[in-house]
Amino acid sequence: MKRFQQLAASLGLCSTLGIASAGYGGTITVKGSDTLVILAQKWAEVYMREHSATKIQVTGGGSGIGFAALQNNTTDIADASRPIKSAERVACIKSFGKDPREYKVALDGLSIYVHSSNPLNEASIDQLEQIFTGKLTNWKDLGGPDSPITVYSRENSSGTYEFFKEHILKGKDFVSSAQTMPGTAALLQAVSNDPKGIGYGGAAYGHGAKVLKVKKTSDSPAVEPTEENVLSGKYPIWRYLFNYLNPAKDKDEIAAYLKWIRSDEGQKIVKDVGYYPLPEKLRAK
Repeated sequence: MKRFQQLAASLGLCSTLGIASAGYGGTITVKGSDTLVILAQKWAEVYMREHSATKIQVTGGGSGIGFAALQNNTTDIADASRPIKSAERVACIKSFGKDPREYKVALDGLSIYVHSSNPLNEASIDQLEQIFTGKLTNWKDLGGPDSPITVYSRENSSGTYEFFKEHILKGKDFVSSAQTMPGTAALLQAVSNDPKGIGYGGAAYGHGAKVLKVKKTSDSPAVEPTEENVLSGKYPIWRYLFNYLNPAKDKDEIAAYLKWIRSDEGQKIVKDVGYYPLPEKLRAK
């Protein structure tokens, strides 16, 4: 996964890849989720080997950025690490007259990262809420060293930020001292260099930091974000990753590409990158 982190960072989470679609031609634009951008880039790279007429532009920036681009008709596909909001849906309908079409494209076990030297191995949802809202401020309160906790978070245009705020913080604000990072790769780098640090991000970015097991409640078993635990729902912070588009554009090369993403071949790449493939019932045949 490290090579994809480095690729994302070096390109500023943006790449333009020449891709072909057998029998079709043109340009497909993909914009949005930073969580998805390394997977989107890899999908494009592999798809390029088998096709030669279609160009695909992949850009990150955050799920909110992707939805804004979809509303403004400046992207064909919006990548998202959270479901579309009602206000965003209304804006899309106002823009192109139809409800945007949603495709689930992968699963993720949203992971909690600490420095590799941190003795902590697990945390409950309640403890995470207290850490990220500033109620717990010292690692000794969690059985660690007498050292202040440094919280790393994402910018508010990030779908991961919004998912974490809704499901872990229960809508509360992040602690005001949280260090806001421009992307998941930057957040991981910060945590991996800070013995006091803690942050969160997609499973595919975990190289270089320690991943904590998560407990749904204080008396629940601690669960790792493995493929088995995510697919079974045992890991409490799992989510789908999505593509959204204007239904009028779901044809020709765009439809072919989206179907390939959800095929067995496309889903193998999901696993190679570090996320978790869709169950068979959700795959394209």
